[in-house]
Amino acid sequence: MNERPNGIREEIITIERYILDQQYTHPGATGAFTNLLYDIALAAKIIARETTRAGLVEILGLAGKMNIQGEAQMKLDVFANETMVRMNSYTGRLALMASEEVPGVISIPEEYSAGRYILVFDPLDGSSNIDVNVSIGTIFGVYRRITKEGPATEADCLQPGRDLVAAGYIIYGSSTMMIYSTGNGVHGFTLDPGVGEFLLSHPNIRIPDKAKYFSVNQGYEKYWGEGVLRFTRWLQGMNEEDPREPLSGRYIGSLVADFHRNLLAGGIYYYPADRRKPKGPRGKLRLLYEAAPLAFIAQHAGGYASDGQQPILDILPESLHQRVPLYIGNRDLVEKAEEFIAAYGE
Repeated sequence: MNERPNGIREEIITIERYILDQQYTHPGATGAFTNLLYDIALAAKIIARETTRAGLVEILGLAGKMNIQGEAQMKLDVFANETMVRMNSYTGRLALMASEEVPGVISIPEEYSAGRYILVFDPLDGSSNIDVNVSIGTIFGVYRRITKEGPATEADCLQPGRDLVAAGYIIYGSSTMMIYSTGNGVHGFTLDPGVGEFLLSHPNIRIPDKAKYFSVNQGYEKYWGEGVLRFTRWLQGMNEEDPREPLSGRYIGSLVADFHRNLLAGGIYYYPADRRKPKGPRGKLRLLYEAAPLAFIAQHAGGYASDGQQPILDILPESLHQRVPLYIGNRDLVEKAEEFIAAYGE
């Protein structure tokens, strides 16, 4: 029990207890689903252990491999991916997995029974920041299997974000936190290294109505369309036709860290359509592993996510590694971005 300043004793709630309590209040919830969430929390604790001592065990730096995106994999990337796969392959709760680091789907080994859920994940978002000790994270989403017979297929992964049954992320920073939603609010848990358990620290997270920050890499402004440029100037209070109090610019370059700050403090993160490669994809962030799970979190915290033209949660993925632009945070700010893009182009 924690002692508050006013003398009231506050009950300590572990993530395992919280997940079980939620199952009891939702008769339709299954033990497989609640245990899956705890499996992810356990994998997060293992990854957190390695991130805090990465330099000591020589797992910083490049692994000498390229992922499906053509990006150099970091050693800790590989470890995080293997941890997520190993911790979820044998439980009988999953029918299939898909990872940002793997070209195709990840099947459940034949010697293990298959379950009814699909897990998609980015094992280590922000990995370019590993060597400089900046916060990084894991992002995940859970779907129900939609195929009826035989082994699960890629089609089971290619579902719109609105069909997610759970989504969340883990941020590895000055402390390790796991934030997730099953559609009934957004709740945050902080890892207590002394007892090795996630403890409820941020119940019922809501994005503050008054935004403080905007987060975008302005180094790429020359590749933006007129609508994005005008929107950015508006956020800075530089639009004479529609003046507003300027927001403070804060950009870490780690999606989980930027999103987490804005979730708690209010604001908008955006990675606009990229014109550096005119024949390439419109955006940079992955729909399945990054944009959709965080959009689910934002939605259930009172926010909104868009690709600049439509809700992220409504986009039906066409491929496992599809990229999209992303605008996410306070609803009024994201909708304003859509207005500028509709008027002036992306």
